[in-house]
Amino acid sequence: MATTITPENGTEKRSLNFIEAQVEKDLAEGKNKGRLQTRFPPEPNGYLHIGHAKAIAIDFGIAERFGGVCNLRMDDTNPQKEDTEYVEAIKRDIEWLGFHWGNLVYASDYFQELWDFAEWCILNDRAYVDEQTSEEIAKQKGTPTEPGVDSPYRNRPAEESLRLFREMNTGNVEPGKMILRAKIDMKSSNMHFRDPIMYRVLNLPHWRTGTKWNAYPMYDFTHGQSDYLEGVTHSICTLEFVPHHELYDLFVTWMKEWKGETEHIEDCRPRQFEFNKLNLNYTLMSKRNLLILTKEGVVKGWDDPRMPTICGIRRRGYSPEGIINFIDKIGYTNFDALNDVKLMEAAIREDLNTRAQRVSAVVNPVRLVIDNYPEGQVEELTAINNPENEADGTHTIAFSRTLWIEREDFMEDGGKKFQRLGPGKEVRLKNAYIIKCDEDASKCIEKDAEGNITCIHATYDPASRSGMPGADRKIKGKTLHWLSQDHCVPCEVRNYACLWTCENPRDAIKQYEKENGVRGIDAMRPFLNPDSLQINTNAYIEPYAASLPALSYLQFQRNGYYNVDPDSTPDHPVFNRTVGLKG
Repeated sequence: MATTITPENGTEKRSLNFIEAQVEKDLAEGKNKGRLQTRFPPEPNGYLHIGHAKAIAIDFGIAERFGGVCNLRMDDTNPQKEDTEYVEAIKRDIEWLGFHWGNLVYASDYFQELWDFAEWCILNDRAYVDEQTSEEIAKQKGTPTEPGVDSPYRNRPAEESLRLFREMNTGNVEPGKMILRAKIDMKSSNMHFRDPIMYRVLNLPHWRTGTKWNAYPMYDFTHGQSDYLEGVTHSICTLEFVPHHELYDLFVTWMKEWKGETEHIEDCRPRQFEFNKLNLNYTLMSKRNLLILTKEGVVKGWDDPRMPTICGIRRRGYSPEGIINFIDKIGYTNFDALNDVKLMEAAIREDLNTRAQRVSAVVNPVRLVIDNYPEGQVEELTAINNPENEADGTHTIAFSRTLWIEREDFMEDGGKKFQRLGPGKEVRLKNAYIIKCDEDASKCIEKDAEGNITCIHATYDPASRSGMPGADRKIKGKTLHWLSQDHCVPCEVRNYACLWTCENPRDAIKQYEKENGVRGIDAMRPFLNPDSLQINTNAYIEPYAASLPALSYLQFQRNGYYNVDPDSTPDHPVFNRTVGLKG
């Protein structure tokens, strides 16, 4: 990886990954007449998840870096599972990640050409209609170590197969009674060459084409041909498509023959390249299983912040820049790996540090009274919004005699190593004053009948206000954040943890299904984390933060990174914990 790539702004150089290097080589050699076109082809049967973000980043990213175009193509060949809701969600997610497609197209745009091409395959002895059951077909396909045997319908006359193929689209053929298969090689070592299915009967209306089609093409018969018809030069897929690579190339070659484009057949064609999926521990990324979680009420919709969906992590407070940075760090290879979710959290934390506004929030409050501070006096102190970015400016925060501080910031008998507040201890209140508790615990602590601390008393040094001359005297205690009791807003804080208790929930669920004969949510429940969501309504925040718009990035000082949840209102602000300050 000696080659480097430099963004237009010239601020960064990095090595090309192996796919970028191949694209650079193809362009230098003039393949596809120097054109570069990619595509991102999701099926609109669910919401995109973090794994799709990696594919989005490479598909759109390569087009941007090398001056090409990337289309968004909806793989809508399975009408019983697809919906316009998912189409719109996919578009929103891609745009939120910062990418833009050249054209929005659909696999269904090519249904007529695919049908015509299939008829050409039949008439040229490359396809036939098979009437075996699915069990019979599976049996006669053989195994990876044993060759398959020909279907009894393999050599039926082309005219008969053509008639039956057309009948498959009339709505009069029961699903499963007939399929169209490619005629390739039942003895091939590549199982995908053993007469794969090209069309099956569904007898379902399509959300775009209505009732025109009752027979629909399979993915393997749609993917490469759609790439070809669309003008794609580089078809970038994940590693599970490696076994399909030869079939992809064969179908494209057949289509070029059908189109009469046999010259320069290797120089002008889409090429498939495969990379490793994004796999995370303690994360389940499967649209089928994610749909089960939403339908069973385990989570509150596709955008629940515990979900690995792009809309879920957006709501949790992840930034698109942080996600892309994480993907760049783990890179693209041709072997699968299980990545630690903590690596993603670290990338998000690093990015949020540069963009999150610092605010004061007390999530486990105890009252603090500064006995020698004038009653009724209120000061407006200046707080820096983001020390990493001066352009973010400042805001004011009110200071008064009675405050809230974190309960964990006071300890009655913390010993010498405890550097926060306690009897005889001195601390600084951020942006404000140095305060000190009396050495006599009875004079600085109030408790209820159960012995719980209800109020702390301290005194302040009027000459120690932050920014005043001589106010920077050194003390042993830490700097604590705080809120004025009469100048803050009650809020709801939602803290999230991993939804799963096992490192690899996909494999754990599969094993449990096998051992216990259950499926779906019943196989998931043993591995769900009952403490994945904790809601705290005994919390306070400064009014400035309570007025910020939904999805604003925040750092609750000394607590962690949060964002404003879409449920938030001025009367009831709600905040989601994104990630802690430290890993």
